[in-house]
Amino acid sequence: MKECRDCKHQVSEQAYMCPNCGALHPAKPKWDGWGYEYKSKAAFLGLPLVHISFKYRMNKMPVVAKGVISIGQFGVGIINVSQFGVGLISISQFTIAGYAIAQFAIAYSCIAQIALYVDQGYGQVVRKLSSVLSGF
Repeated sequence: MKECRDCKHQVSEQAYMCPNCGALHPAKPKWDGWGYEYKSKAAFLGLPLVHISFKYRMNKMPVVAKGVISIGQFGVGIINVSQFGVGLISISQFTIAGYAIAQFAIAYSCIAQIALYVDQGYGQVVRKLSSVLSGF
């Protein structure tokens, strides 16, 4: 038995929730969510060189990977690999990027299934942004 980190009530070390206060994983000295997160200690321009995040906070909000290289479900970085992302170079399902390889993209240049681009685009339904805007 251990003390709950929030209310100090005695709980099992395997307890999912404190029966007294409802804290999740109460026997752990620190717990801030589910999943995996890694941030490199090295940084550039205030961003970690690498941030990998497949994590959700206690309130079930996802933790966005923010770094020079960002990898995760949600990512923002110079080089981004994610499901939903923003980056200078992005490999993603949905992205806004300078250069993108994606299923859905808005980019300067891209290879995508569906996209709007500024300079060059290749894919199934890929349109130049200026031609789309000139149609209005």
